[in-house]
Amino acid sequence: MNNLELQREFDRVCDKIYTGERLNFDDGLLLFDTRIPLTQVGALANWAREKKHGNVAYYNINTHLNPTNVCIYRCRFCAFRSDLRDPKGYAVSEEQVLARGQEAFDNGCTEMHIVGGLHHQKPYDWYRGILESLSQQFPSIHLKAWTPVEIDWFEYLTKKTTADVLDDLQSAGLGSLPGGGAEIFHSEIRDQICEHKADARKWLEIHRVAHGLGLRSNCTMLYGHLEQPLHRVDHLLRLRELQDETGGFQTFIPLAFHPENTNLKNIPKPSSLVDLRTIAASRLLLDNIPHIKAYWIMLGIETAQIALHYGADDIDGTVRHELIYHDAGATTPEMLTVERIRQLITETGRQPIERDTLYRKIYRDPNDFRSWQVGEPVEVIAS
Repeated sequence: MNNLELQREFDRVCDKIYTGERLNFDDGLLLFDTRIPLTQVGALANWAREKKHGNVAYYNINTHLNPTNVCIYRCRFCAFRSDLRDPKGYAVSEEQVLARGQEAFDNGCTEMHIVGGLHHQKPYDWYRGILESLSQQFPSIHLKAWTPVEIDWFEYLTKKTTADVLDDLQSAGLGSLPGGGAEIFHSEIRDQICEHKADARKWLEIHRVAHGLGLRSNCTMLYGHLEQPLHRVDHLLRLRELQDETGGFQTFIPLAFHPENTNLKNIPKPSSLVDLRTIAASRLLLDNIPHIKAYWIMLGIETAQIALHYGADDIDGTVRHELIYHDAGATTPEMLTVERIRQLITETGRQPIERDTLYRKIYRDPNDFRSWQVGEPVEVIAS
């Protein structure tokens, strides 16, 4: 296909977007074709983004808790995991969990993001107890916890069904599921980077069950390693298909691969151009997922800002104590202040809106930062 034919095909994709027609697999490949100028794909994604969200950009006040880095799996892309006897290996105590919860409460956090390794010497009740302790002591903080990879492990430990495990975790304080562990669904790539852990079918099924129980969740895609555009498009369309069925995904987060300290360290980190094209293509293909997040921890602050004009409407949050991507070489700060996040959004010309995990507006008492109220859900205009 020559450049003129390629441009005609892209014009056809533009017409589909403007008229509300859904893009297909071949359209997705075209969006990732670097012969199509990034600025054109970005402008189209920005149009779709503003149609849904106008000029606002969302953030939250959150903290991370990674209870252990000891893990039975040896995923090639992971720099966070540790063996049991490795000096860097750890597992938090209940006292440390509660201290992290107190810190989150004292700093006005509305969310704790809880994910970690699969420690083969810890029983299921240890993982469940983390939620129960936090929920009992800090009931105002939403607990977004445990990826499908961890839920699959809990099923193995308890010999219970997905629904039974999720129901039990809800009773312990689980509020929603994060989107991690998706990596790349296509077996051609997944078998090379994380062959032993929960596969694509299981990952999708756990989210399907969670949505059926009324839990909302996020979804992700790890890009910039061994995958090609066809694998990315396949991944995105599988997410879109499940969203058609359940409507339970809130946010899609493209995760840029960080190779440092991993078994894929010979692969260069994806460029900002790849980051922005992936975000833009995701916004255009995932027409039924309300939010696209520019995760500043992985993208870098400047790229995350630009992404707010390339399809993203959310920049994540304060992100206290993030370890997983910093272990893989992320050079971004370990946290941002609320003032800095709002400034970053305002600098892009967007209006900052604080939201909670379920995308409801947060209203703060100006005299007491720890005092806040949940407002109405943010408005998303249907495509």
